[in-house]
Amino acid sequence: MPTILVGPAGASERSIELTVTGMAEVPLRHTGSFFIDGEWVAPSSDATFDVIDSSTEQVYFRIPEAQPADIDRAVTAARRAFDEGPWPDMTHSDRGEFLKGIAAGLRDRAEDIGQIWPRESGALYSMARRGAAGIAGAFDYYAGLAESFSFEERVKPQMGEFALLVREPVGVVGAIIPWNAPIGLITYKLAPALLAGCTVVLKCSPEAPGDAYVVAEIAEAIGLPPGVLNVVTADREVSELLVRDARVDKITFTGSTVAGRRIASICGERIARCTLELGGKSAALILDDMDLNEAAATLASAECALAGQVCSSLTRIIVTRQRHDELVDALSSAFSQVRVGDPFDPATQMGPLVSSRQRDRVEGFIAKGKEEGAVLVTGGGRPKDLDRGYYVEPTVFALVDNAHTIAQEEIFGPVLSVIPVDDEEHMVTTANDTIYGLNASVFTHDVDRARQVSRRLRSGTVGHNAFRTDFGIAFGGFKQSGLGREGGTEGLLPFLETKTIILEGVPTDWR
Repeated sequence: MPTILVGPAGASERSIELTVTGMAEVPLRHTGSFFIDGEWVAPSSDATFDVIDSSTEQVYFRIPEAQPADIDRAVTAARRAFDEGPWPDMTHSDRGEFLKGIAAGLRDRAEDIGQIWPRESGALYSMARRGAAGIAGAFDYYAGLAESFSFEERVKPQMGEFALLVREPVGVVGAIIPWNAPIGLITYKLAPALLAGCTVVLKCSPEAPGDAYVVAEIAEAIGLPPGVLNVVTADREVSELLVRDARVDKITFTGSTVAGRRIASICGERIARCTLELGGKSAALILDDMDLNEAAATLASAECALAGQVCSSLTRIIVTRQRHDELVDALSSAFSQVRVGDPFDPATQMGPLVSSRQRDRVEGFIAKGKEEGAVLVTGGGRPKDLDRGYYVEPTVFALVDNAHTIAQEEIFGPVLSVIPVDDEEHMVTTANDTIYGLNASVFTHDVDRARQVSRRLRSGTVGHNAFRTDFGIAFGGFKQSGLGREGGTEGLLPFLETKTIILEGVPTDWR
């Protein structure tokens, strides 16, 4: 795949297809277009988004901003492809071959994603490159379900002689993707949707559309039928048109709980299906037998991933009062030694936040923490040696009350809150005292205690002695952390409708 060398602003779109400032390599061919109905099409207006390199604050490339006409065109293509096209009528095995083609394409384009993701969102290059190659396996996994998953099974009816339980595609899917980890989130929406037989309108985030464009280029290269995948980039107001469109059967969304509430209310008005993967305020429970230096090193390292811009980050650290100060010292020591800087530098352990707006948000929460009486023990500002880029120091607060704003609201940055409690029972009630329920972890060397405490936590995932999530099993949350699950067979079910067929006899072609 050739790369395009970005030239000065105003350069001819015919020669390089990009109008940007600065010099950088952008491994995309069609940044001036949308991918709709199997083709790269011109947008309906000249409106654009600047995609900013988070480590330099320079424009990386520009992308069209979808208008109502563009959303309508994409939905029309997806609807036609589902109602009239061959896609939903193909066998699951045939669709699985296309998924294998996407997997191969992602492996070929892993370096391109490794270049895009750090610049858009601040991910470390090492993580981005490795993750891009690994995520291809999810497409292979869903391709394998074409043979192993029971899309049609015989069941014994209460009436009649023969009955089938059939799982059919839900229809047209609107997939709305955030900016923090686009390629992974695209994969766990797109792969099961395509296997099921759905057609998709993929709506990218204005901050990070690059990975979706890579996927669209792969879809074009492997000959995915027209209209099966359509890719546009829009802001919230226009994106809402996708949610409201009666031709869209299901919305799958990852993002904030605030936006999720809005989407759920709109889907509720028209009884549209929806899967929502929303925010978190996840707790790490440090039981009294756990080595505190070991726990601190693990937690500090995990929070460096994407500079804390992870919905399932373990940001509420709950420990008994008698061990609070010792844990704070260990966390402060571990976190203060984290090297912050250029995500392409192999020595860097944490990169920047995605945008100026996100940095302002994180800094606002830090100020709120101090205002409400939490004790700032390390970090809290911008790295003094980095005068460009959206960087924030790794930050630890001590003596945080679980009622404090920084303990209740999702910060989406590298900020840890250490919360002292009376005992293990108080740990569990404090961990559950939140509107969220996405992730948690129990730190103890006693696996039986870990299991017992895990069963008492109202959380979609509970890890042991580490930050752990597993999309190969299932990922999602309790309470206001979302509806439904992504990953594994659980992530396929939301893209299927269940149909019961009851017959008076056995069909002649029944195997």
